[in-house]
Amino acid sequence: MMNITIWSDFACPYCYIGETRLQNAIEELGLKDEIEIDFRAFELDPTAPKEVTTKTPERFAKKYRLSLEGAMQQIEHISELGRELGIDFRYATTQYSNTRDAHRLMKLAEAKYDRATVGRLNEALFAAYFTENLVLSDHKVLLEKALSVGMKEDEVKEVLDSDKYDDEVRFDEREAAMRGVHGVPYIVFNGGFAVPGAMSTEAFKSALQRELRKQGKEAEEKSAERPHTCGPDGCQLL
Repeated sequence: MMNITIWSDFACPYCYIGETRLQNAIEELGLKDEIEIDFRAFELDPTAPKEVTTKTPERFAKKYRLSLEGAMQQIEHISELGRELGIDFRYATTQYSNTRDAHRLMKLAEAKYDRATVGRLNEALFAAYFTENLVLSDHKVLLEKALSVGMKEDEVKEVLDSDKYDDEVRFDEREAAMRGVHGVPYIVFNGGFAVPGAMSTEAFKSALQRELRKQGKEAEEKSAERPHTCGPDGCQLL
C-alpha cells in the first residue's frame, strides 16, 4: 500500500487543481485500491477574518502587485486550468474567509469516519469554495457539507461550537514548517519523495510509477535478506 500525504488549504486554487490531477492519475493507473491519502491542514492565511471583507480580484492584485486587469487575467488563467479538469471553477467570485474551522471539520472526519468519507468531505469543501462560492467560515455551510457526505449532525455541531481539533490543525502546520513548506499543495509519497505544487496529471503518473518501482525493489531486497534454513528437504524462508 502506498501512502500519500497532502498539505493543502481549501482557499488555494492550485491545491484543488493539483489534488484533482493526482486523483485522475491514480484512477488512470488503476491504483485506487492501492493508495491511502492523508490530508494535512495548511492555512494560507491563519489571520484571515471570518467575515468576507475583500473581493478576490482586488486582493489578488494587491498580493501580487498587479493591476486589476492583470489580476483578472491571472485569475481567469487559473480558472481555466480547473475547467480543463471538468470543474466549474469560479475563482474570481470566491468568498475569502478564514478556513480554520473547515480544517477542524476534516480532523473530525479523519478521527471518526472512514477514508472514503474523508475524501468526499475534502472534495465537497473545495467545491463549496471554488464552484459554489460559499463562505467556508460559515458554520451552516460546513454543517451542510458534512451532512452531505454522511457525517452525524450532533458530532459536527459539537466540534464547530468548540475549539476541538484545533491542536491537530496546528500540529499539521508545525510539521509543515519543520519541513520548510511555504506553499501548497505539498505532496509527499511514502514519507519521502516530495512534490511541491500542482504538477500535471502525466507528471503525477510518473511520480506514482516511480514510487511503485521503488516499493517493488525494496520488497525484493527485503525478501532476499530474510533468514532461511536448509535441511534434507531443501531450503525455506523463516
